[in-house]
Amino acid sequence: MSGSEEPEGRVAIDELDGRLIELFTAQPRIGVLEASRRLKVARGTVQARLDRLARDGVIAGYGPEIDAAALGYGVTAFVTLQLRQAGGHDPVGARLAQVPEVIEAHTITGPGDMLCRVVARSNTDLQRVIDVIVDVAGVERASSVISLATQVPYRTLPLVRAASTQRAVSTQRATSTQQSASTQRPARAGDPSRHAGSGPP
Repeated sequence: MSGSEEPEGRVAIDELDGRLIELFTAQPRIGVLEASRRLKVARGTVQARLDRLARDGVIAGYGPEIDAAALGYGVTAFVTLQLRQAGGHDPVGARLAQVPEVIEAHTITGPGDMLCRVVARSNTDLQRVIDVIVDVAGVERASSVISLATQVPYRTLPLVRAASTQRAVSTQRATSTQQSASTQRPARAGDPSRHAGSGPP
């Protein structure tokens, strides 16, 4: 694979894509026209980039970011589930999706089978949520840990910056490699430059 090719399944983004994503993440309601003015590019370029990023799945939506604590759900916990052998994970996941306080659920490796991130109004309410989860068909037992403080909130912008920077570096390296190969290309047989200066004085 050359330096400019991307691993399978990866969407390549450049520096402009990264700036565009950062701008719309900070101000989702900014609009295409204002974005083009701030980024100093054509409106059509902004729209085309947004369409491509959405089509490729990089931008998954423009919905508001909800703070569960502001809604009264100030307790966050991580619940590890052990499932019964029969049935599989997908049916359990579908049932967990019906519990409003379950905001994420993942199949995992290790001693547990699934890991859920849940919210509750209080520690007492958390016990109620856990009881609801344990009653879900297919769940055998659950263990939980309560989050005391969020040290690093969920974020993706650092990944965007890293991906766009890496693309620029890869492109630069590929260009340098091509230029180096061109200057070091051996002369072909019969090339007059090969014998330049070799004739009689």
